Amino acid sequence: MKHVRFPLMAMVVAAFLPAGFSTLRTADAPRDGERAVYKVDKAHSWIGFKVRHLGVSNVQGQFKAYDAALEMEGDDLSTLKANVTIDVASVDTGVERRDNDLRSERFFDAATYPEMTFVSKTVRNIDGETFELVGDLTIKDVTKEVTLDAEYLGRARMGDSERVGFSAETKINRKDFHLNFDRLTEAGGFVVGHDVRIILEIEAVRQ
Repeated sequence: MKHVRFPLMAMVVAAFLPAGFSTLRTADAPRDGERAVYKVDKAHSWIGFKVRHLGVSNVQGQFKAYDAALEMEGDDLSTLKANVTIDVASVDTGVERRDNDLRSERFFDAATYPEMTFVSKTVRNIDGETFELVGDLTIKDVTKEVTLDAEYLGRARMGDSERVGFSAETKINRKDFHLNFDRLTEAGGFVVGHDVRIILEIEAVRQ
């Protein structure tokens, strides 16, 4: 995947920041060697996915219940560690019938496998604010190594809280994780595509 930067978006967001919000100077960040722990702010975060439907459109959904913890020394991306746990029964595509189908044995089998997890192992290919975060993704009874194409969106302060932001994305083949539903269209294509894009937009607060 190609890395994407968002300088224009950052300028637009900055123009609408509330009073008391400021971007931190480097000196405000944790000192070198000081490992800081951050917990996700769910009001400003999103974890979701996109998958092809009938080969002609992308259906997207999100998981409403999850937890994410990050650790990092200062702004040194090479020290970043991430741990994410998602309640698969919280899947929400905006269509109740489809969501119930996703929770069923045909897909996530949420009753048997209630959580999916991602645990990072290493950071590589750092280029400015973009990098690759490598870790183990577990869905159902399968654990596989995946690589997230990620961007560090920066550090900021609001009131007494210090925050960091990250954007990340990866693509998996759902059948690698035993999400095997394979209904065909009349033309012979798959109703639900095999490739799934997983997208994370994370804002986390220093503890």
